[in-house]
Amino acid sequence: MSGLSLEKEVWFIGYGNRKPKDFLDSLRDNRIELLVDIRRFPTSKVEAFRKDVLIELLKREDIAYLWLGDLLGGYRTGGFEKYMETCDFKRGLDILIGEISKKRVCVMCLERKQRYCHRRFIAEVLKKKGFKIVEIL
Repeated sequence: MSGLSLEKEVWFIGYGNRKPKDFLDSLRDNRIELLVDIRRFPTSKVEAFRKDVLIELLKREDIAYLWLGDLLGGYRTGGFEKYMETCDFKRGLDILIGEISKKRVCVMCLERKQRYCHRRFIAEVLKKKGFKIVEIL
């Protein structure tokens, strides 16, 4: 690492097309302490990524779980960018920022590549606020 950065880092990951073991290894390799799930509907065709199962898998890795899909999840009437103007979004963002200030946080959604996921909008807002965004590929 070159120089001292005052930026607080926040990680982002999409679980699509990942094996559960590889997903967990990625979190462990990045020393993630809290996984923030921003899926509006926290379920999956892959059992390991269903909310209740994922919570148990994360516990075994000593990683906490927080679901913010009700406030930061996609699939919004009028589009996500319009939703970002609401009090609910701002409340969700404040909660997320509060957690980032205390722990190594990774924000999770389905799409493997962030550019295809609504989490890119959240990453952009955080970047404007001075956070360093790290995408786990």
